[in-house]
Amino acid sequence: MSKETAVYTHGHHESVLRSHTWRTALNSAAYLLPSLKPHMKILDIGCGPGTITADLAELVPDGHVTAVDHAPGILDQARATAAERGLENVEFAVADVHALEYPDETFCVVHAHQVLQHVGDPVQALREMYRVTKPGGLVAVRDSDYAAMTWYPLSQGMDDWLDLYRRVARANGGEPDAGRRLRSWALTAGFTDVTSSSSTWCYATAEERAWWSGLWADRTVASAYADRATEGGHATAEQLNAVSEAWREWGRQEDAWFSVLHGEILCRKPA
Repeated sequence: MSKETAVYTHGHHESVLRSHTWRTALNSAAYLLPSLKPHMKILDIGCGPGTITADLAELVPDGHVTAVDHAPGILDQARATAAERGLENVEFAVADVHALEYPDETFCVVHAHQVLQHVGDPVQALREMYRVTKPGGLVAVRDSDYAAMTWYPLSQGMDDWLDLYRRVARANGGEPDAGRRLRSWALTAGFTDVTSSSSTWCYATAEERAWWSGLWADRTVASAYADRATEGGHATAEQLNAVSEAWREWGRQEDAWFSVLHGEILCRKPA
């Protein structure tokens, strides 16, 4: 089976991990939690620093979580997260979601958070997730949708950020507006029992505004995303600095508000 990959737009700079380590099962996988049972065997794809993974492992104390990521380096942090919480029912490995090295019908649940927006062939990824899911099991996927993100006050610099990010992500082989496409991709992949939903992250308090605007301001000029923006000819360093300052200026506004829309799918494999 050929492996179809894309470049991970964000990389793992501290400004990126500042966001990733904030994620929990409750704020990032609430749509899945009512379906979990203590005995379940879970595959967590694109685990990153492992904070959601660790929560899932705690929720299946009689089961097991296998957490995988395409980037080997981030797995050390994920292992440390699990070790700090004393979890023994979790293991980590490098994997490509387009060609998973697990037998058919291995897992009760296959979970992927903010993954399909970054892969080269999301339909093939979903077919692989389906393959390794047990009959009666679930594939659970959640992705943000950049074009649906909204904020106040309006700002030309923030508009420039959104336009730039979407161009860079697509040049890297991804689809930044993945959230709205999840159901379509799942049906194309062959799923017939698909439950669709959506949920948001919202940043509005002074602390939330400072955190969200600060990490994006830093990410715009210091992360792998910044390198890909300039090396790909999408923006100059001066333009990135202007976008970064627009983020900081937005974050200083007392009435500022930002919402991130996510699409979600729960796909049940026929028993």
